[in-house]
Amino acid sequence: MNKLSHIAFIMDGNGRWGQKKKKSRNFGHLKGVETVKKIVSASAKLKIPIVTFYVFSSENWKRPKTEIKFLFKLINRYFTQEIESVISQGIKVNIIGELNKLSKDIKNTLKKAVYLTRNNKKIIVNLAINYGSKNEILNAAKKIKNKVNLKNFETNLYTRTLPNPDILIRTGGHQRLSNFMLWQLAYAELFFLKKLWPDFNQTDLKKIIVKYKKSIRNFGKI
Repeated sequence: MNKLSHIAFIMDGNGRWGQKKKKSRNFGHLKGVETVKKIVSASAKLKIPIVTFYVFSSENWKRPKTEIKFLFKLINRYFTQEIESVISQGIKVNIIGELNKLSKDIKNTLKKAVYLTRNNKKIIVNLAINYGSKNEILNAAKKIKNKVNLKNFETNLYTRTLPNPDILIRTGGHQRLSNFMLWQLAYAELFFLKKLWPDFNQTDLKKIIVKYKKSIRNFGKI
């Protein structure tokens, strides 16, 4: 049976879900946050050590400014209002991405969440914010200069202290990686669901884990 250390999520379909309900895209993002909370709780109960959520990509800046403003307001409000709950649940928050491009208040909120949860051990929750895998790979390559080898390269990635994801789950019906963890997902088991992110639930997660544990993972071997 395959060991499971890390699940990555591309949470696609929030905006479409909101429109499907004859409401706004922002309403869908709001519901998407509720799904994240449920999945983190379920993952902790299932003893999954690490989960990573693709929150905001480096390409998402192309979206309408009103939607971008709402998304970051949502992030800021969540960690301002619910940080005590996050701490009490034993969640360790980690942020991956280019934070230097974010506003000062968002950076401070995220850094505070990372600091206040640094000693928690129940589950690590990585939030990929202003994250683009191509930039991550390019930046890592620039840092290693002449000492080019696998170990040096991987020690300069955002995920240098973490195992690579065993599973990638993408909701929303699209079957692509969208510039997310291109290096780290080389041998992950990929699961693409038509279900939109706000409709994803604990039962869906458990079904995928069962399939994963029954899969044959050779990593190039026979």
